[in-house]
Amino acid sequence: MAEDGDVCVLIPTLNEAETIGGVIEGLHDQGLEEIMVIDGRSEDDTVEIAEAAGARVMVQSGSGKGQAVREAIDHIESEFVLMLDGDGTYDPAQAERLLEPLRTGEADHVVGNRFADMQPGAMTRLNKVGNRLFNAVFRRVHGEDHGDILSGYRAFTLESFNRMHLTAEGFGIETEIAVECVKRGLDVSVVPITYRSRPAESDPNLNPIADGGRILLTLYSLAKTTNPLFYFGSIGVGIFGAGLAVGGYVGVEFFTQGISHEILAVVATLAILLGGQLIMFGFLADMLASLHRERLRRLDDIDHRLDELE
Repeated sequence: MAEDGDVCVLIPTLNEAETIGGVIEGLHDQGLEEIMVIDGRSEDDTVEIAEAAGARVMVQSGSGKGQAVREAIDHIESEFVLMLDGDGTYDPAQAERLLEPLRTGEADHVVGNRFADMQPGAMTRLNKVGNRLFNAVFRRVHGEDHGDILSGYRAFTLESFNRMHLTAEGFGIETEIAVECVKRGLDVSVVPITYRSRPAESDPNLNPIADGGRILLTLYSLAKTTNPLFYFGSIGVGIFGAGLAVGGYVGVEFFTQGISHEILAVVATLAILLGGQLIMFGFLADMLASLHRERLRRLDDIDHRLDELE
């Protein structure tokens, strides 16, 4: 591929000295010369190796991958951004697969699907189960299929990224991006990629239990803006069901044993009322969210037309 000045490659790193040099060289081989490494204060030679390989290096002011990505984007002016990890698990030779849908205008955001060609040992069984669970939850809660929402290999237009409202500090950034794509009505393409195992000398920065729990919580909590009926409805159904269960117990005790549980009866009544109200609120919030998405879509259309006139 010829040198491409419309693309900036963004690589968040943390202690990737064993692999970052090879990743940057692979990108150079594809004609991608504008490479920014945003480093999370590595304790090894990541920064020095990246600079020697020809990358522009920034040391992030905060911590976490999410904060690093948001900070780095403020210093990028290229039309397209290609983002990948610096751990050598992604193949730089497949960069054009992700960029092509952007160039043709087919998509605003492109996700590399690791499950299309996952090499042996690239992901533990626990991580595979967790990733498939997260993707299933995302499809169910947010209503779209992005193939692999936690993929670190993705490409997007700078304009579409700047339309997103992102707050995640850590590895929840990919999850938040996926939800924002749904919320903003962005066109998303999924392309197959190869996912390789990390070199033996390279230590993973992801804790599958702690980070997985945070990702799942992020998926659920963000549903209040994209699928409020599910978010408030699920809470309401839980409380309503608990109220029915307690009320059933009170009723059985009263009619079979003659024992009255006044306090439990009050608790059951309040739970049933609260649960019912949350379910109703979920319906109302869902209608408001639909109207809000339509308004955002119209505002985006107006912005595009103004840009064309300019």
